[in-house]
Amino acid sequence: MRQCSATTRPMRKARLAVRRNGNARFLLFLLAFGASAFAATVVGHSQAPRADAGQVQAAYLYNFGKFVKWPELAPANQTGSFTICVLDQDPFGQVLQSMLARETVSGKPVAVKRLAKAQDAGACHILFIGAAETKNLPGILSAVGQDAVLTVSDIPDFSKRGGMIQFVPEGDRLRFEINLDGADKAHLVVPSELLKVAVAVRKPARPGE
Repeated sequence: MRQCSATTRPMRKARLAVRRNGNARFLLFLLAFGASAFAATVVGHSQAPRADAGQVQAAYLYNFGKFVKWPELAPANQTGSFTICVLDQDPFGQVLQSMLARETVSGKPVAVKRLAKAQDAGACHILFIGAAETKNLPGILSAVGQDAVLTVSDIPDFSKRGGMIQFVPEGDRLRFEINLDGADKAHLVVPSELLKVAVAVRKPARPGE
């Protein structure tokens, strides 16, 4: 009988939960479960807290791909994979690759790519920007511009500075904020199910405001 690794078992359970209960309910489950508890099911209680957070961030990136809709003609949609990119210094190590191996989004296999510069992000569905890039953030967001790329980070004030989804700690849980204005400008559709479970949603300014 084929053995399941410690990293692949939770993602298989997650996939089953999505099929049974729907994506929104599974995402709510992740929010309620919290970073430490979810990571414990993946790598065991002996791992460091930062590694735990990395596991949960990886799971979120995968589920964001299940929710958000990209324009049909977006460069990323012209490839044969669903591409999650990490810019420069990689905070995940092998966690992201091992957790998402053999997973699919919209029938496409998930591919993880490391980028040296933001200008190479045009063919990415999701771009994760690590905290080491804080000083370079204005240039990174400018380089991505209004490309149909979902930008995600745990950099403080990321959503205020133009990023689309920001991870924020809440006790022992990991939550997120959404900059809906940034997503709209990139022609990404963020459904109400995802907006409902965000801790904050930054909406486009109305005319006259």
